[in-house]
Amino acid sequence: MDFSHLFKYCPQCGSETFVKNNEKSKRCENCDFVFYMNASAAVAAFIQNENNDLLVCIRAKEPAKGTWDLAGGFVDANETAEEAMKREINEELKVEALETKYLFSLPNEYEYSGLTIPTLDMFFTCKLTQYKHLVPSDDVESYFFIPLNEINPENFGLKSIKKAVQFFINQKQD
Repeated sequence: MDFSHLFKYCPQCGSETFVKNNEKSKRCENCDFVFYMNASAAVAAFIQNENNDLLVCIRAKEPAKGTWDLAGGFVDANETAEEAMKREINEELKVEALETKYLFSLPNEYEYSGLTIPTLDMFFTCKLTQYKHLVPSDDVESYFFIPLNEINPENFGLKSIKKAVQFFINQKQD
């Protein structure tokens, strides 16, 4: 659902005159408060083992529960994208990331609690302290490593992840 239809009252004064200002904001006609729905920052990791197989996670939660995914998640307040990437890897796989290297970003939409949240997904390559004893946790139900030439991007549940995986594979083949 578009945020402009979900929020009916001004969060500052409580007025019902909280109206659409433009495509990404609402304005209160009573107190002039303006609320913008800006993109949330998110991160995702391309992790390859010693055989250059890609780590693929199975999503444990909605949206897209049960589909393929990359390790990652939202960037918290007062956190860099690199810090978020390391934290998410630790939360989801119980392993430390030694290195994170930014690759590219893609816009995305994330469905949560009946709201479509715009995100800016930042993709990294990451090296781990070890690859054999990962522990699926948090949003990860399970994981596996797969050779790049056996990956079908359509198995990934989120739009930006599908596009990113296809781009990553194409770059590796060049």
